Amino acid sequence: MHRREALKNVAFLLGGAISASTMGVLFESFTLPENEKNFVSYSLQDEKIFAEFADIIVPTTKSSAGAKAAGLGKFIPMMMQDCYPAKMQESFSQGFKDLQAKSQKDFGKKYLELSPAERTKLMIDLRAISLAQKDSKSEDNKDLVYFFTTARDLTLLGYYSSEIGCTKAREYVLIPGRYDGNAKLKPGQKSWAT
Repeated sequence: MHRREALKNVAFLLGGAISASTMGVLFESFTLPENEKNFVSYSLQDEKIFAEFADIIVPTTKSSAGAKAAGLGKFIPMMMQDCYPAKMQESFSQGFKDLQAKSQKDFGKKYLELSPAERTKLMIDLRAISLAQKDSKSEDNKDLVYFFTTARDLTLLGYYSSEIGCTKAREYVLIPGRYDGNAKLKPGQKSWAT
């Protein structure tokens, strides 16, 4: 199975947790023209920001490692560069810059200098901005909202298709038995990864 097929399967399982634009990119069977791949580039410092951003969404718990350990700092920009058209890459890149500007404006610090509590507060603010834009159909903060939504989607897709996500965060059965779409889970039991 190719990586894109595996991601489609994870996206299908995540259902409503993934935005329509991300689903569209994953389920379209197109190949980006070479001149649109890597349209925007990211530095190692940017990858650290992506890793910390993703780790707020999927943090480390006592039962499994979080998004940073699953390599999401490299996965998010790789997916953006290899799978998204140039226009979406530009919007994502501008939203990434807007995130850093919002961090500086709200806290007087660069994103990587924020405490975990400040990063969580920023994430809550981004979610509120995203919901407000959705309700009002406003174009304000369009790129920031696109960045937040897409980075969140890629975090979920990347984490739950990673080895850590499949084997540590969810129950894993190498050779599954029969399919049961309505299996009962015990309180605290992990969902199944097949």
